[in-house]
Amino acid sequence: MILAAGRGERMRPLTDHTPKPLLPVGGKPLIVWHLERLARTGWREVVINHAHLGAQIEAALGDGARWGLSIRYSAEPEGALETAGGIANALPLLGNDEPFLVLNGDIYCDWDVTRAAHALRPGDLAHLVLVPNPQHHPQGDFSLMEGQVHAEVGAAADCVYTFSGIGIYRPQFFAGIERGRPAKLAPVLRAAMVAGHVSGELHRGRWTDVGTPQRLAELDVELGSL
Repeated sequence: MILAAGRGERMRPLTDHTPKPLLPVGGKPLIVWHLERLARTGWREVVINHAHLGAQIEAALGDGARWGLSIRYSAEPEGALETAGGIANALPLLGNDEPFLVLNGDIYCDWDVTRAAHALRPGDLAHLVLVPNPQHHPQGDFSLMEGQVHAEVGAAADCVYTFSGIGIYRPQFFAGIERGRPAKLAPVLRAAMVAGHVSGELHRGRWTDVGTPQRLAELDVELGSL
C-alpha cells in the first residue's frame, strides 16, 4: 500500500492544485519512483489511498498496467482518516490474512523492498524500517535494540532513529480500528511496542522525507543527475 491521502500543507502552494505524490522530481511524479521500484522487484498488486485531489492520482496512474502492476484505490474524505485509519479503511483491498508492505507516498528511499517478504518474525505484528535522524528531525522517533523497536527514547539516545515511513504489518495490527474512523499510527505502534510485538531494522542508504519545497528541489537535482 502507498499512502497518498495527505494534504501536503507544508508544500503549499505546490500542493494547492497538485497532490503531493504527483509533484515532479527527477523527471517523473514522486510516487512513480515507488511504482517502478516495486515493479522491478516483482510486486504486482498495489493499493493507493487518496483524499486531496485524489481524482488526479487515479487519472495519472490508472490501473497500473504500464508498469506491470494492478493498482486499486481506497478513496477517503478530505484528510479525515489519518495514517492508521486510512490503512484500516483499505483492509478489504489488502486482505485479512497475509502481511503487507506500506510506503509513505511522500518519501524517496532505496531500501530493498524484497526484504519485506521475510521481515516479520513469528509473533510480531509490525516491522519498521528506521533511518538515521535527519537534520530536520534530530530527536528521532523510536529506539532500536537487538531487532526490537521500543517507544522509550530517552535512556538510549545512541539507539534512537527516525521512522522512515516504511513498514510491514499483519492485518491483525489494525483489528481495533473501526473502518471509516480517524486513527493515528503512532499510538497504535507504541501500544504494540510495549507488548513486544514490533521489530525493526536500520537502513543507512538513501532516504528523503519530501516535506518541504526545498527538500523537493534538492531531491529533484539529485535524481535528475542519475
